Amino acid sequence: MTQHIELKQVYKAFGSTKVLQDFNLSFEKGKFTTLLGASGCGKTTILRLIAGLEDLDQGQILCDGKDISQLPPQQRGVGIVFQSYALFPHLTVGENVAFGLKMQENHSSDIAKKVSQALKMVELEGFEHRRIEQLSGGQQQRVALARALVIAPQILLFDEPLSNLDTHLRRTMREMIRHLQQKLGITVLYVTHDQTEAFAISDAVVVMNQGKVEQIGLPNTLYHHPTSRFTANFMGEVSFFPVSVKNGNYVLAENALSIKSDVPPQEGNYVLGIRPEGVLLTLTGEPAERCEVQSAISMGSYWEIQVKWHGLPLLVHLNPNDYTPNQPEYFVKLRPIGWFVLAEDRLMP
Repeated sequence: MTQHIELKQVYKAFGSTKVLQDFNLSFEKGKFTTLLGASGCGKTTILRLIAGLEDLDQGQILCDGKDISQLPPQQRGVGIVFQSYALFPHLTVGENVAFGLKMQENHSSDIAKKVSQALKMVELEGFEHRRIEQLSGGQQQRVALARALVIAPQILLFDEPLSNLDTHLRRTMREMIRHLQQKLGITVLYVTHDQTEAFAISDAVVVMNQGKVEQIGLPNTLYHHPTSRFTANFMGEVSFFPVSVKNGNYVLAENALSIKSDVPPQEGNYVLGIRPEGVLLTLTGEPAERCEVQSAISMGSYWEIQVKWHGLPLLVHLNPNDYTPNQPEYFVKLRPIGWFVLAEDRLMP
């Protein structure tokens, strides 16, 4: 595994607010890595430090082993796409895309060719002379992407680039971004607070919490095998139940559960996390499996059902064929997947 970018013992504060302290993180060359976390967790600051838009207080930023911390932005080989597009309204599409090339003092003949190639990559061929105000939001975001790509960056940074687009355009744009990243083999760092985006486009996801790395892994691993309550909640809906281990079995409210871990657990107290798709509601079962349906809403492609089980809320998502409304009683059956167990102290707020 080749590390392309490394942040070593980075410290960054804004006034009295410490954003990153003794922060260490590396990104693999040619991979699509997403920084996922709530607003204010430090993810955008990391991008701006790498791009050279903010100065380090302490630490190093290495690219292929070389310290780039003191280089100006235009010498770092980094392209960046912002949430607000950051296009110049008084310039044409072509002039916007060419801006970075002019900063690098490219020849005018080369600039026109490279601008044309970049616009073709983002499916805006022939748009060179359009005005920015004539473009839709999705087209403006593609201009911003072309402007970042035209300088042939080693590293491409995205800061919440799709948050201003509607659902359909977000899907189209993330597919385009992922396709171009794979085609060009660029190292991409992508910032978002949307776990759906992270699932759709990432080779690896870094979950951040208050300036620290909470967990790193494949999107599927983070969803099914989180190591903390924060990661579990941030990667999707989840319901929690206190359990213990007795004689090798998970026990809830003095009743053994029919779930088994790959590694036999040690006796002690744990917390069981259940994803909405990890539950079936049957019409027959054991007394300990009985639950009370609080509400059931048809979402079209699935039922969203709120139940109370052992006095605690449990969210359930079922396919239309798997749920019969208005039955006298229901029983909880846990599927083989869709649940995980965490040590009790890892779930405390």
